[in-house]
Amino acid sequence: MKAVRLVQVGKPLEELDGAIPEIGPSDTLIRVAACGICHSDAHYRAGISKIDNLPVTLGHEVAGTVEKVGAEVANVAPGDRVCVHYLVHCGRCEFCTRGLEQFCPEVQMIGKHRDGGYAEFIAVPGKNAFALPAEISFEVGAVMMCSSVTALHALNKARLRPGESVAIFGFGGLGFSALQLARAIDCGDAYVVEINPAKLAAAAKLGGVAIDANAGDPVEQIKDASGGKGVDVSLELIGSAKTMREAVLCLAPLGRAALVGLTADSMSIFPYPELINKEAEIIGVSDHLASELPVLIEFAGSGKLRFPSEALRLVGLDARQINASLDALQDSIDHVRTVIVPSK
Repeated sequence: MKAVRLVQVGKPLEELDGAIPEIGPSDTLIRVAACGICHSDAHYRAGISKIDNLPVTLGHEVAGTVEKVGAEVANVAPGDRVCVHYLVHCGRCEFCTRGLEQFCPEVQMIGKHRDGGYAEFIAVPGKNAFALPAEISFEVGAVMMCSSVTALHALNKARLRPGESVAIFGFGGLGFSALQLARAIDCGDAYVVEINPAKLAAAAKLGGVAIDANAGDPVEQIKDASGGKGVDVSLELIGSAKTMREAVLCLAPLGRAALVGLTADSMSIFPYPELINKEAEIIGVSDHLASELPVLIEFAGSGKLRFPSEALRLVGLDARQINASLDALQDSIDHVRTVIVPSK
């Protein structure tokens, strides 16, 4: 089996041959049809997010076809099209029984703590495989498993209600999903803050109000466009202390800022004028929940969440192409997501 693996932090990924994974009675073997390349993967390669168990196969946005199932697996069968929930959890602890598996003390993220989808095959527990309807492509199904479902989780955590306004900072895979999902929830005005002209144009085409951060202070632009009020909900999807602060400053009274992006830098807030006086909230968002996937899949199946071909760039299961794609994430790429297609 061919796989592209992180062998040494700070070095390019390497293409290696290995055995097809063995599965236990509760596991599923999946032939990978598509795997998204996430910004987190670039962080793992660079050592910004620490990985202790090298070598490891990266890739946590996975969709494919069930090849084989263990004797205890009943929810999927060989030949089924599936997408994969990337958090492998115990199912027994306090958090798992409450449906909060991201806090499971035994949780493992595929593509970080265990081998992921930059490979021809992946083995996961059967409960992590979700049926992927035929009307959703493998490429879109893969991207949904992090970009889209994390955006949905952020909107859920921020308690976005119909008619409320929202500001989205960053228009990569998460922002592209967040705008469509917010509109599916019947939000009010949706402002998208970006610096990339192609992405600003794409946001406007999807019904967002494009806010060019290169043209001036995005907070002032949002307040001007909203008649001085600000927004009810903001999502920070970039991972910058600067944009996290802006996501808080653009809030209206009783507004909620959901912070999703990752940064090692601290954010400064003046508590009374910028938070307390508005009774605003800052909400941390970590991963997402398996229980959110059926709703997401329904949105995609009904056409409320779409990734047109121009939004995705496809590459093969090739170390050179994958490393180049990870390098490109250091800049602002025009497309939304790069997806590995092993058969390409």
